[in-house]
Amino acid sequence: MNIAIKNSTLNLSTIAWAITCSILLHVLIFVAVPNFKLDVIKKTPDLLTVELVQTKPPEPIVMPEPPKPVEKIQPSSEPIKPLPKKVLKQEQAPVQNIKPAPTQAEPPPPPSVITAAPNVDVPPTIIVPPPPPEPPKKIEPSEDDINAAKNQYSNTLGRAIAKHKSYPKIARMRGWVGDCLLDLKLDDNGNVLSASVKESSGHEALDNQALEMARKAAPFPAPPEVLRDRSFNLTVPVSFKLE
Repeated sequence: MNIAIKNSTLNLSTIAWAITCSILLHVLIFVAVPNFKLDVIKKTPDLLTVELVQTKPPEPIVMPEPPKPVEKIQPSSEPIKPLPKKVLKQEQAPVQNIKPAPTQAEPPPPPSVITAAPNVDVPPTIIVPPPPPEPPKKIEPSEDDINAAKNQYSNTLGRAIAKHKSYPKIARMRGWVGDCLLDLKLDDNGNVLSASVKESSGHEALDNQALEMARKAAPFPAPPEVLRDRSFNLTVPVSFKLE
C-alpha cells in the first residue's frame, strides 16, 4: 500500500515537473522569438464560412371562393300600410288686387305704296374693241447692204442679157467694138419698167442692139430680199467684141 502511494506521488511530481518545464519552454520561445506567434497566425489560411440560408417554402395558392347565390327576397303577405300624410299648414298671403296694365294699341301698318320706275331711255353701252396690234416694224437695210445686193443682181442681169447677144452686121463689117452701159429700172418682181443707154459704146448700132437684148431677156429673176418692196435702177454693162 505504501509502495503504491509512493509511486503515485512520484508520478504526480513528474507530471508537475513536465508541465512546469513545458510552460518555461513556451515562455522562452515567446521571449526569444516574439514574431513566432504572429507568423503562425499570418500563415494560417482564412477559413471559408458558408452559411446555408433556408429558402421559404412557396405560399399556397388560395383559390377565390365562388360567389354566393343571391337570395331572392320573397314579398311578405302582409298588406302595405299607407304612410300618414303630414298636413303642412301654409300661411296664406293676403291677396292683392293687381290691376292689369293697359295694353297699348298697335299703330296700323302704313299703306303699301307701289312705286314704278320711271321710263328713262338708257343709251346702250357700246364696247369698242381694242385696236389690233401693230405689225412688227421692218428693219430697214443699210446703204451698204443695198449696194452689195445691187452689184450682185447686176451681174445676174448681165449674164441673162449675154444669152441673147447678137452682133449687128454693119458693126461686124466695119469692125466696130465697144462697151455700152444700160440704165434699167426694175420692180420688185424683176420686170423692166424702163431701159436707156447711160453710157454709149461709141456706135449707135451697138447701143440699139444692147437695148434689144435687154428687152428679150426680160423678165429677169426675182431680185434679192433687200431690194424687194421697191423699184430701183441698175447699171448693166453690155460688151461687144469681135472674135
